[in-house]
Amino acid sequence: MQTCEVPTDQGLGRLSWDGPQRPVGVLLLGGGASGQIHATDLDALGAGLPGHGWAVARFEFAWRLAGRSIGPRPPASDAAWLAATAVVRERWPGVPLVTGGRSAGARIACRTADADLAGVLALSFPLHPPGKPATSRAGELAGVPVPVALISGARDPFGTPDELWEALTTPQRGARTLTVVPGATHSFPARTAVAVLAATLAFLGDVVGPRQP
Repeated sequence: MQTCEVPTDQGLGRLSWDGPQRPVGVLLLGGGASGQIHATDLDALGAGLPGHGWAVARFEFAWRLAGRSIGPRPPASDAAWLAATAVVRERWPGVPLVTGGRSAGARIACRTADADLAGVLALSFPLHPPGKPATSRAGELAGVPVPVALISGARDPFGTPDELWEALTTPQRGARTLTVVPGATHSFPARTAVAVLAATLAFLGDVVGPRQP
């Protein structure tokens, strides 16, 4: 695992990554509202994707490194995420880049996505706060100009599969896929790690293509 500091408008963030020296693509991931970059889904991708030719990078915001347990309200962290994205692009010039994250990290990736990305991976995208379906974040999904893969639990109180499907029926700027993971809520139990990895690999293969020998 390698790391580097990332200067941002919030202070110094930290980028950590692992993977082959010449990756077929790079996946940049952010954590949830707590900024924690270790969770079942994130760790499954960090462990599994390098063997398929992908570098996996994770970004910790300055507020997380300073000991805060929750980040500022959106979109305060977007500029810091864009700073991390710029560092990744500079380190792997010309390599396809997919950004994403879980929950709040997925929202940030969607809000900051540009047409030069290969895609966005949205793990447990929080379509609305629990019990408040009228407070929808569907617009953050609709505006993404590249393909988005949503991977969500079948019993996620932040957005049921039916609610997510309904959101995706509105006009979208890019292609959208939804994978529903049985037995998962807003978090993914350890037994679902294989399903999360498989769905991610399928998406990466669609947007970048299979690894070349």
